[in-house]
Amino acid sequence: MSLLRIENLSVYYPVRGGSLFSRKQYVHAVDVVSLQVERGEIVGLVGESGCGKSTLGRAIVGLVKPTSGKILLNGRDLTSLSAGELRAERKNFQMIFQDPYGSLNPKMTVGDSIMEILSLHRKDLDRAGRRVRAAELMEKVGLSGSRLDDYPHQFSGGQRQRIGITRALAAEPGLIIADEPVSALDVSVQAQIINLLSKIRREDGTAFLFIAHDLAVVRHISDRIAVMYMGKIVETGTSDEVCSNPLHPYTKALLSAVPRLKKREKRIVLSGDVPSPINPPSGCRFHPRCPFAIDSCRERQPELHSAGGTHWVSCRLTGDK
Repeated sequence: MSLLRIENLSVYYPVRGGSLFSRKQYVHAVDVVSLQVERGEIVGLVGESGCGKSTLGRAIVGLVKPTSGKILLNGRDLTSLSAGELRAERKNFQMIFQDPYGSLNPKMTVGDSIMEILSLHRKDLDRAGRRVRAAELMEKVGLSGSRLDDYPHQFSGGQRQRIGITRALAAEPGLIIADEPVSALDVSVQAQIINLLSKIRREDGTAFLFIAHDLAVVRHISDRIAVMYMGKIVETGTSDEVCSNPLHPYTKALLSAVPRLKKREKRIVLSGDVPSPINPPSGCRFHPRCPFAIDSCRERQPELHSAGGTHWVSCRLTGDK
């Protein structure tokens, strides 16, 4: 049984405005997505800003209410739980947010911030025990345990992200959703955080859904990769399958934009803008920007189909008719 299994998940947001008699419209942020994460695995979810990947991550942890579909964690459907049941279940999953500045309470010391999580999920520890454990977790992520009484403003951006990781680890979850955890950091710090997450997976067996827009970063850390475009998964497979043999034109465009010391291939420049998620195009969502689109691409949305091994793709040009 997979640790996390997402089945046909959709998240639609109603659009405000319009007249009393106008037809209600929705933003199709996530549209019938299925995905799974195995125990101890790192799955990278990649795509442009606005493709729905962060909405998917927030839906998993209960910050966004799904419109339909299931989110199964250890076989238990999180979408069917009451608010109290979901709070109790949070010990099994945590989230690391993109903004290391906004994700910490500036009025709380980092020690109190970490111990707040411990008080919720480690009932076996008294306050002294929680403080000892908080210091141990600080050391685990490369920070001094002697800094528990410091405030967030006394740390750099990379250090604050490490504190955010510490808070996530405090619950001892089996799954962490990392939502763009390095995009707000300097390049020199990004590698340190990525290596830290890999170390946590290696030492603790923690699984990650690693959300990012940078395919080079995702390739480095992930066992498997899922590529998302306009609310849909268009390609998925092992990191090597997706990056060494990309099949979907969108994946090829993302890879062509990754800087290389030697340019082996001509960069694929996509024409036009991303269509409106309120009124997505018929057929394949990508066809208005695809340099290889044919007439049938405009008629029906291609289903994900096997391209061999664990490699799956949603494209007319790769066998789906």
